[in-house]
Amino acid sequence: MDEALFRWINGWPDGLTPFFWFLSEATKQDWVRIVLALYVLGLLLANARTRRAAVLTLLAWGIANGFTEALKNAFQMTRPCVDLLDCSLRVGKLTSFGTASSHAASMAAVAFVMTAVLGRWGWFWIPIAFLVGLSRIYVGVHYPSQVMLGWFCGAFAGLLACVMHREWTKLRKAREARKALPDR
Repeated sequence: MDEALFRWINGWPDGLTPFFWFLSEATKQDWVRIVLALYVLGLLLANARTRRAAVLTLLAWGIANGFTEALKNAFQMTRPCVDLLDCSLRVGKLTSFGTASSHAASMAAVAFVMTAVLGRWGWFWIPIAFLVGLSRIYVGVHYPSQVMLGWFCGAFAGLLACVMHREWTKLRKAREARKALPDR
């Protein structure tokens, strides 16, 4: 089933290559990195809510990448561009393990946190996360199961970052409340 779904998506028309290549490889472009840095800076400067979204997103992104790297080291699954001779490879060949897609995980973490913190203003990231994961299949470097595992890792990382923030906030408020009590 995984290989059949891979072959179907990977076999989509070559006319889609520029779109999916961009989604797959965008962060390697300097201008995209600059735009993303300016976006994060804007979030940090706008208000407390967007600042929280930016900080938690960066935390979740790091956790998601850590999860996927740990999975790649623990469960070494090959990529379709290594397994399948007739794979339509539309980016450079990757020979590292592809157990869980780091691209899919990163974007799922971003989508989860942005939606959790910003509500409907974060929804923009959900289709981007979906399309980035899909792009990794289309360009030939991940099986669908590897992308889905990446999405799961990213959503879990986003949830973990949000829960950690909530618990840290509770502890901080409790500490402040204890300090406000008069000494006995």
